[in-house]
Amino acid sequence: MLINHQNNLVFSERTAIILNHSDPNTDFSPSYDQDVLEDLGAKLIVHNDEVNTFDWVISSLIEVCGHSSIQAEQCAMLIHFTGKYAVKTGSEDKLKAQREALTERGIQATIE
Repeated sequence: MLINHQNNLVFSERTAIILNHSDPNTDFSPSYDQDVLEDLGAKLIVHNDEVNTFDWVISSLIEVCGHSSIQAEQCAMLIHFTGKYAVKTGSEDKLKAQREALTERGIQATIE
């Protein structure tokens, strides 16, 4: 969770909350800005295995998912140490094509 005190914004993985601090006598319950709230959609999950190398997973994430090299490397490390990681979020249709491309490369991937 990231808190930006200057702009009174609170960010979590799936939402952003704008806190109302304009009047000291008001209730400090969070209000939700509908322009900021959005459903991130489905998740493309890549699972760890003992077959694929880091280099192969990294290059696949760059080519298939459009990750930068740093982002792909971080995802590969998270996959390795946590067993699986959501490498991409978005519409299920777009993620299906990316899942298929990863599985064709021998990388175990699912959509949640």
